[in-house]
Amino acid sequence: MLAFFYYLGAAVVLPSNVLGLWPMPRNLQLGTTFLKLAPTFDIEINFNDAPGVPQDLLDAVSRTKGYLQTDKLQRLVICRGENDSAAIGRALELPRLAISLSLTTEPRSIAAEATLPIGTRSEGYSLSIPSDGSPATLTAKSTLGLFRGLTTFSQLWYDLAGVTYTYQAPVKIVNDNPAFPYRGLMLDTARNFFPVADIKRTLDAMSWVKVGMFTRALLVWLKCLSFENIMQINMFHWHVVDSQSFPLDIPGFPELAAKGAYSSNEIYSTADVKDIVSYAGAEIDTPGHTAAIADSHPEHVACNQASPWSKFANEPPAGQLRLASAATANFTAELISSIAKTLPSTLFSTGGDELNTNCYSQDAQTQADLSSSGHTLEQALSSFVQSTHKSLSDLGKTPVVWEEMVLEHDVALPKTAVVMVWISSQHAASVAAKEFRIVHAPSDYFYL
Repeated sequence: MLAFFYYLGAAVVLPSNVLGLWPMPRNLQLGTTFLKLAPTFDIEINFNDAPGVPQDLLDAVSRTKGYLQTDKLQRLVICRGENDSAAIGRALELPRLAISLSLTTEPRSIAAEATLPIGTRSEGYSLSIPSDGSPATLTAKSTLGLFRGLTTFSQLWYDLAGVTYTYQAPVKIVNDNPAFPYRGLMLDTARNFFPVADIKRTLDAMSWVKVGMFTRALLVWLKCLSFENIMQINMFHWHVVDSQSFPLDIPGFPELAAKGAYSSNEIYSTADVKDIVSYAGAEIDTPGHTAAIADSHPEHVACNQASPWSKFANEPPAGQLRLASAATANFTAELISSIAKTLPSTLFSTGGDELNTNCYSQDAQTQADLSSSGHTLEQALSSFVQSTHKSLSDLGKTPVVWEEMVLEHDVALPKTAVVMVWISSQHAASVAAKEFRIVHAPSDYFYL
């Protein structure tokens, strides 16, 4: 058998104006003048009448200056910009970037701004970089906006032989702000454990594309613990627990991780959580995806390890919380409250996806609880969800649920709840028609 291979040659032309900006600002005006950072370049904070400068803004300024010195990003062109050397040598120098807030009240920290309710955060900024060697200016109405602007400023520069420069001055960006208030990424550490350093590295990467709130997902009935951080992709959804493992040490419930983690070396301690939250900014899935809880509390889990698993769960191992049990409902509410009260996030997911009804029809205790209460399974589910959501509302948190709670079940939810669409993009309109706010993350487009 003969095999013939044909190579079709094609000329690859790299555009000369490829930018390091991500995401692209809403409005961006660029020139064609070379400009380089002065050796003494500095970033100055001018707050005028506003008292005090939050420490995390000072830290952001310091990180920006360090990044400008060490990033060494070169242009995405042939020879990496070596042909620019003459123009760079003649270029004027930018002495400083002056940043200011357009308010006279005491500014909040970036972290405080980033944990305000979704839709109320001010992330806009304006940036001007003249080509004549006069100082650049960055203005915003919040420290979070300044943080976004600092990120954009950092992405405008390239390196050649140790000189940091741009070839597109003057630069003008007016009132750049995000198109969507929720911009997120989910990381599953229940099925595959990630060390804290790896999570931090992910958060750093998110910050460069303006993804910034942090959501922790405990997907075994703690499916999504939702943390908020100061990133630009502004939601990091930490899928921290599931039926496969429970690697989260929770105050008052140490037995869950002690018996449910892959190993004693693969547990997120309270100190780890505080470290990540301070670095950035939680969620618990119920009642499904909770088999790992059975290792420490078998009394709360129906059809634990039932076989064949395909009849009792969407994936192995089988096991989900006994939603008709008052004791289990109280246990769940206390667990969620214990986590939520330690975190700054205004959003907290209680999950609700992939509920297997056959599991409950085959569970003798669930059937006995339904019989004694006179409730149907759907009524018991609604009561269970209301119980867990009350523990959140008592703490001023907004509940987040998966789309099944709205489209497949008769559950009473407040209109303030946020619904995550994950199964199909075709379901987004159906959820929106019920007048819920949605996070659009359908698996047919966004799952890696």
